[in-house]
Amino acid sequence: MSVTRRKLLQTATAFAFLAASSLPAFAAEVAGVKFPEVVSVAGHDLRLNGAGVRTKLVFKVYAVGFYLQEKKTTVQDVLAVGGPRRIRIVAMRDLSSDDFGMAFMKGLNDNVSAEERTKLLPQTKAFGEIFAQFPGLKKGDELLVDWTPGAGSQAYLNGKKVGESLPDQAFFNAIMRIWIGNKPVDTSLKPKLLSGADKPAPAPETN
Repeated sequence: MSVTRRKLLQTATAFAFLAASSLPAFAAEVAGVKFPEVVSVAGHDLRLNGAGVRTKLVFKVYAVGFYLQEKKTTVQDVLAVGGPRRIRIVAMRDLSSDDFGMAFMKGLNDNVSAEERTKLLPQTKAFGEIFAQFPGLKKGDELLVDWTPGAGSQAYLNGKKVGESLPDQAFFNAIMRIWIGNKPVDTSLKPKLLSGADKPAPAPETN
């Protein structure tokens, strides 16, 4: 191989590497929805803990992923992890705000105790009012719920802030338990969100 040809090949290889490195790294793709490996929340890099698709009957409703500073594999560790956190939801079909909000609230109420519901009632009401601020979710819409210590939980629809921040970390944990609590809205999602975007559900524990 001539020197000129070798140099051209090296230049082309370097260019291809730089082009590839400039593209976002995707840790998972579920039903066509891509989830980046790393996102930034409040100046902190968060990693994708897991992602999956919420299905109802045979319909794909939305894709959801959890982002944490450290990957965790148990419910207790996910809820206890420090620093910012993110829940990312991407609609896979058109959803009215009423239907989505009611399903959200049912999932929340199914996974918190009566005592917790009483304590979190003001924030639950405030969060419910968020859904009244937009007519619904269109296919492809992105809903983020970020937790930032010292600031609280904040929702964003397609990058735009929706509603006010909610200060109690217990409330953000209650939201996460919609998918990983004792009565998750979709049992097939729970293991995928626990650091298992591409892993099969673990075998049930035996005593």
